[in-house]
Amino acid sequence: MKFRWKTWRNIANSYKPSIMLIILYLLMKTHWKVLTNPDYIGAYSLEPGRDMTVTIERVSRELVTSTGGKKEECTVAKLKGQKPFIINRTNAKTISQLYGTPYIEDWAGISITLYVTTTKLAGEEVECLRIRKEIPKLPELKEGTPEFEKAKKALKNGFTFSDIEKKYRISNEIKTKLNEGI
Repeated sequence: MKFRWKTWRNIANSYKPSIMLIILYLLMKTHWKVLTNPDYIGAYSLEPGRDMTVTIERVSRELVTSTGGKKEECTVAKLKGQKPFIINRTNAKTISQLYGTPYIEDWAGISITLYVTTTKLAGEEVECLRIRKEIPKLPELKEGTPEFEKAKKALKNGFTFSDIEKKYRISNEIKTKLNEGI
């Protein structure tokens, strides 16, 4: 884990020494599972009690080597700015229900929110990642922004409103203005 000196200085200037040591200890903690399978995002990747919203770049089948050395073909989502996410059956069903398509090719560009929960595995309660059963709130596309100009250009180049709505909320007024630019 990287240590951020600027953060430490801010903490040091605002807290008593005993509290600073506790905060330093918490900042330096590493979950042991990070060391066993560092190639994929897992429950250990999220801060306790925090969700993580990610965007899927693409989904494919890949040969994955488990921590025990066993090789298995899995469905893997490449995520924008994050490690890949192994999509199990439960999470695949959730994505399919959220976005109304069972086709992994249609999942590119969509956003999902991951959270940590527990499940039974071989009679033992283990942590796992699940997908919230609600579509993350997307930013609103506004006229006069660089994003608006990119959306207008994308529509001219053959993209559809459905493609753009994977990344932005679009009001009817903005749709009309985008149509004027086509």
